[in-house]
Amino acid sequence: MTEGRLADVEPFLASGADVVLNGRDADRLAKAAAGLGRPERTAWAAGSIAERETGESLVRTALERFGRIDVLVNNAGTFAPKPFTEVTEDELDGFLTGNLKGTYLTTQAVVRALRAQGQGGSIVNIGTVLVDHGLAGLPASAPVVSKAGVHGLTTSLAAELAADGIRVNLVAPGIIRTPLHEGADVDGFGGLALLDRVGEASEIAEAVLYLAGAGFVTGHALRVNGGHVTGRA
Repeated sequence: MTEGRLADVEPFLASGADVVLNGRDADRLAKAAAGLGRPERTAWAAGSIAERETGESLVRTALERFGRIDVLVNNAGTFAPKPFTEVTEDELDGFLTGNLKGTYLTTQAVVRALRAQGQGGSIVNIGTVLVDHGLAGLPASAPVVSKAGVHGLTTSLAAELAADGIRVNLVAPGIIRTPLHEGADVDGFGGLALLDRVGEASEIAEAVLYLAGAGFVTGHALRVNGGHVTGRA
């Protein structure tokens, strides 16, 4: 897990929750879990979420270590800008697989477990503000279309799973200072937001924690973008 994604974990630990982490690299994942300093409340399961077995492993780990599942946060994602006509088929498949298929399969595994528990639950997906507000200077059709699928999945599942007491929401970040933008002048994008700055990973984490526990909110896309889609006069 990257520093930006670990930011989602820390508020949950601070609130008293147990957490299960996921990432592809088992060694990095183990170090990240150890670095959180809560070994009794932290577990992990390595693997690509684009593989069905990884979601099943996450569920199994959560049930074996902590006895139940309450919340799923789908925060895995990849992003790389590239002009539309230069995107290769392999690159498109990579974004669709990592951002959309992985979210879909992991959510399937968790929903089965939540239904078996019969006590509802909460799912929080991570989308992007770029679904609603494209940037001519940042062509990113491949990652954006994959995240648009996550937005659509959120709306559809909120309706389908409401009868099970399972809430499904989404956080749509603006430009956030994370390792995804490593090497870029990320602060140069600050002027796109009314607040005249980029966001921090901790601010996304606060929104995720809110939606995880907001009992009367479902099917909602919460924009955490500093006013990115509003625009200036």
